[in-house]
Amino acid sequence: MIELENITRSFGSLQVLKGISLKVEKGEIVSITGPSGAGKTTLLQIMGSLDKPDSGHVLYNGRDITSLDEKELSAFRNKHIGFVFQFHQLLPEFTAIENITIPMLIAGVGMKQATLKAKELLRMLGLEDRADHKPSELSGGEKQRIAVARALANQPDVILADEPSGSLDTKNKEELHKLFFDLRDRLGQTFVIVTHDESLATMTDRTIHLLDGSVQL
Repeated sequence: MIELENITRSFGSLQVLKGISLKVEKGEIVSITGPSGAGKTTLLQIMGSLDKPDSGHVLYNGRDITSLDEKELSAFRNKHIGFVFQFHQLLPEFTAIENITIPMLIAGVGMKQATLKAKELLRMLGLEDRADHKPSELSGGEKQRIAVARALANQPDVILADEPSGSLDTKNKEELHKLFFDLRDRLGQTFVIVTHDESLATMTDRTIHLLDGSVQL
């Protein structure tokens, strides 16, 4: 479903990615591990079209997105890719349900339909009683589950998660990890997860280990 072909990326004289090639199949949960500075986040950002490689290609179901202009990339990203970040990145002035509707509204979905879908996602994640709460009124685990709901809003091909449990305590971390696998079982959702958490990495279908900008086989 996702294919990276010979991806390179440098920042000044520092080459961060050195010819990365890999594939992710539909319904897979893949972890990307490695020490700090190995290029994990850069690779995830390129996979998610948030950054462009210096050379190489990123293909989604055979479509090369590296050739798209910024407007086309933005539309593609909104429809096909969901993101979960370490610190949730919820908009503080909006309620939980409003945060979830935003990607759908950007995609042109009407407010009524977007709200209904957001309510459905909240029910699925057991957070319907938090719909009208703002992020400051939610626990860390609740905020991250809302972030997952937002990532699911447009039924993306893949959810890309960058250290999603890095700021959570042990209980919430375990619940979030379980949620990823529940969503794969229920929705066939694909996940690519950058993590330092060994317990999560060992649970995933496959682990890609980066070291000094290269995949370690």
